Amino acid sequence: MKKKILALALACVSCLSLLSACAGGPAAGSQAPANSPDDSDGNTVVLKVGATPAPHAAVLEVAKELLKEQNIDLQIQEFDDYILPNTAVEDGSLDANYFQHITYLNNFNEENGTHLASVAEIHYEPFAIYAGKTASLDALADGATIAVPNDGTNEARALMLLESQGLIKLREGAGLAATKDDIAENPHNYEIQELTANLLTSTLQDVDIAIINGNYALGAGLSEDDALVFEDAAAAAAPYVNVLAVKEGRENEEAIQKLVEALQSDEVKQFMQETYGSAVVPAF
Repeated sequence: MKKKILALALACVSCLSLLSACAGGPAAGSQAPANSPDDSDGNTVVLKVGATPAPHAAVLEVAKELLKEQNIDLQIQEFDDYILPNTAVEDGSLDANYFQHITYLNNFNEENGTHLASVAEIHYEPFAIYAGKTASLDALADGATIAVPNDGTNEARALMLLESQGLIKLREGAGLAATKDDIAENPHNYEIQELTANLLTSTLQDVDIAIINGNYALGAGLSEDDALVFEDAAAAAAPYVNVLAVKEGRENEEAIQKLVEALQSDEVKQFMQETYGSAVVPAF
C-alpha cells in the first residue's frame, strides 16, 4: 500500500512539472540564447565582432556607442590577418566580423568549406600603389620589384591595377582569380613579390613599389596623398565592397540587425568622411 501511495505522489510531481513547462516556465537548467536581446527586462546582450584595426575597428567604436543605448555591449576583437576572423565566426567564438570585401568572403567560403554570409555592405576602400625605393611609376627600372598581397582575390586586384597602368598584361580571362602565373606580358621583367597583406607596409622600403590593401595602408599611417595611383572606383567598388559577415542562419538575429543599423547610421558615415576622406567611402 505504501508503495502505491509513493508512486502516486511521484506521478503528481511529474505532472505538475510538465504543466509548468507547457505554461511557458523554463525547464531546469535551461537559459536564453547568449545572443538573443531581451529589452523587456533590460538585460545587456554581448555581441563579439572581429575586425582589423583601421578603419574597421575604429568604425565599430562609433557603432559601439550607439548600441549601448539599446542594451548591446559590442566587444571588438582586433586581428592582423584575414584568416582567423573568419574561422572564429565559423566556429561561433565570434558573432560577426567586419574586415573583408565580398569577393574575398565568397572565395574564402569556396576554398575552406565555411558558411559565412554577408549581412550588409558598409564601405569601400580603393586599392592603391605606394612608392618604396622608387618614387614614381615612370622611374621604374627594368627588373624592379613590385610587392602584391598573396591572397587570391586581392592578388588579382593588385595585378589588374598594374595592368591598368600598362606595367604588365594578364592573360585573357584571368579575372578575379589571377595570380602572377597569369601574367602574359611583362616586357620590363618586373619581379612580382607575393607577400602576406599585413607585411606589405613593413617591407615597403625594401621594394620599388607595392600595392597595399586600404586597411593596412591606413594602419601604417599612409594617406591618400601618399598613393601614386588609385584603382578606378567605379569599376572596383561593387566586387570589393567591405561587408559585415556572420555565419549563415544568423543574418536576421535582432542584435545583428541592430549592429547593421548602427554601422549604416549617419554618425558612422560622418566619421568615415571626416576621418578618412576618399580612402574610405561609405557604401550606404
